[in-house]
Amino acid sequence: MDTTESILRNEERAVLRLRKLYESYGYSQFKMSKFEEYDLYVRNKDFLISDNIITFTDTNGKLMALKPDVTLSIIKNIKEDTDCIQKVYYSENVYRVSKDTHTYKELMQTGLECIGNIDLYHICEVILLAAKSLEALSNHYIFALSHIGVVSSILEALNLDEEQKKQIFQFIGEKNTHGIERICKQTGKDNKLSEILITLISTYGPAETVLDKLKVISINEKMNEYISEMESIFQILKLNNYENIQIDFSVVNGMNYYNGIVFQGFINGIPSAVLSGGRYDILMKKMGKQSGAIGFAVYLNLLQYLSYSREPYDIDVLLLYSTLTDVKVLTEAVKELHRGGQSVQVQKTIPQNLKYKKLVQIKDGRLEILESND
Repeated sequence: MDTTESILRNEERAVLRLRKLYESYGYSQFKMSKFEEYDLYVRNKDFLISDNIITFTDTNGKLMALKPDVTLSIIKNIKEDTDCIQKVYYSENVYRVSKDTHTYKELMQTGLECIGNIDLYHICEVILLAAKSLEALSNHYIFALSHIGVVSSILEALNLDEEQKKQIFQFIGEKNTHGIERICKQTGKDNKLSEILITLISTYGPAETVLDKLKVISINEKMNEYISEMESIFQILKLNNYENIQIDFSVVNGMNYYNGIVFQGFINGIPSAVLSGGRYDILMKKMGKQSGAIGFAVYLNLLQYLSYSREPYDIDVLLLYSTLTDVKVLTEAVKELHRGGQSVQVQKTIPQNLKYKKLVQIKDGRLEILESND
């Protein structure tokens, strides 16, 4: 870690590292307003993590909202380009109710969006950047990947109504096999589809073992195509030495907006997913866009759970002085300590809880060491 990074807070340090990473792949920063018209969020309420939105009336009478989400703003404001893939990243604050305190919080979020004619390369690039983002935050992470198309192939065969579909997606996310069996019985379909669905969510692990099992339980050509797409993705990831990404079909980000690949990232010591994303062509279409899109967000506020190693001292030198001390001598002493590369705090008494490496005072015009913790 360089000296500049050492003075940053965890969230600021993470933003700096991730920004370097995204720009190294040609992503440019997307800046946006803190406000959006409330109507944007009402029309896409299912995409939001929470219904609670801070609103206010603008001077022209429009109902506005402090943005609870970034992706919707980017989709709304970005101009579609049929020739090129648009690659943007962001580091923005969003305003949501905290799960911990149940009060509104300003939360820092960073992430990226890749918008246009998305092909295999760009799917793999975004997955790779998501994995590298986790790697930039911690050495102890898990990256879990799923495919909405594979899950949907089985659900379509079950011919579920909307309420059943909503329930079964929840049960898949919870790996609740009893709940899945109950819904499948309600459909009156044979038990085989229920068994296949339970096998699907029970099959977890590296691609080379999971993909072979998927081929055995595949029910139709469409599902074969999705499995083949996953196989192609893992072949590319292998070229980048990212073979440790796990397949886990309990990862089911919003079914009404995501299609294709979806993924989540977890870091040891943080109780919920710190990264979430996937391909969201359905959301693009719902917002009147023709392009495909894939992206992810990193929830930097969750880094507070990490016990980053901290500097053992708040300051290198605590310099004590009195009302009798010559201010010119005091100033020269601080300059001299700074020349030696040390941080200095000047006080008349020792502040409570301050951790210092050396305690010094000025005596007879010279520095005198009173205490050293080297």
